[in-house]
Amino acid sequence: MPLAALNQANIEYRVLGPQDSPHPPVLFIHGLGSSGYMEWRFNLEATADRHRVFAPDLPGFGRSEKPRVRYGIPYFTRFIQHYMEERGLRSAAVVGASLGGRIALELALESPRLVRKLVLVNALGLGRPNVHVSYGLVTIPRVGEALMNVARGALRWAPSQTIRRVAARYAGSSSDLTRTMDDVYLDNLRELYAAEGYHNAYLATVRSLVTPKAVFGGQHDMTTRLNELKLPVQLIWGADDPLFPVAHAARAHSLIERSRLTVIEGAGHTPQAERPEEFNRVLHTFLDS
Repeated sequence: MPLAALNQANIEYRVLGPQDSPHPPVLFIHGLGSSGYMEWRFNLEATADRHRVFAPDLPGFGRSEKPRVRYGIPYFTRFIQHYMEERGLRSAAVVGASLGGRIALELALESPRLVRKLVLVNALGLGRPNVHVSYGLVTIPRVGEALMNVARGALRWAPSQTIRRVAARYAGSSSDLTRTMDDVYLDNLRELYAAEGYHNAYLATVRSLVTPKAVFGGQHDMTTRLNELKLPVQLIWGADDPLFPVAHAARAHSLIERSRLTVIEGAGHTPQAERPEEFNRVLHTFLDS
């Protein structure tokens, strides 16, 4: 899909599936440091069998433009609102993973008319995350920039198997990493880290999330507002996620009236990539219900 001018930035997005589908459209929102074509690489085509599917790269990520703006959840939520308006989407089933889940949750709470159904995948915002020390380090001026440069260099010279091993440690993955993070995925990751403006966008986003107010005051924890959700909600969680433990999903499930919870064993932070067949079955059952 060629770049499209949206929200004063050039946005890369994928649109798949039948234009005249009788089923509701599905909008996928990726997480931090990813893109629509990377995050949902095992899920978009399967969903497009029955639904019109939309998967934008958030500004600053993927192949979208990387402007110097105030990145953060409010900015990304406004972008999704504008994106849906530009695409003529009056409402959609919205699927969000990690940071994308927090954006999807914000959208459902602030603009409920836009969200027909909500799917939260190992989402930020349902409890205090187990933040790795590296996230704290990247919030420090100059230290974060240096670490991003180190990561970019490591992606260029480190063997693929080493990259997979390090990534698995952070994500809690126990699946076949040669499939989950195949050579095409690693090439896309290298491209992303080499893109001009990506480091600024990534650091600005992390720094908007990892603040004293956010960490100790629960700035991004939406638990107290979950009872406002009146739409169908599906929670899909990797059982071994070290960042957002399953307890987050279980508590959210108890607080959302019309919710379902599916825990995928043998998956960590990205069940959509680690166990895609099971993930797709759960997603499609929910979308068709």
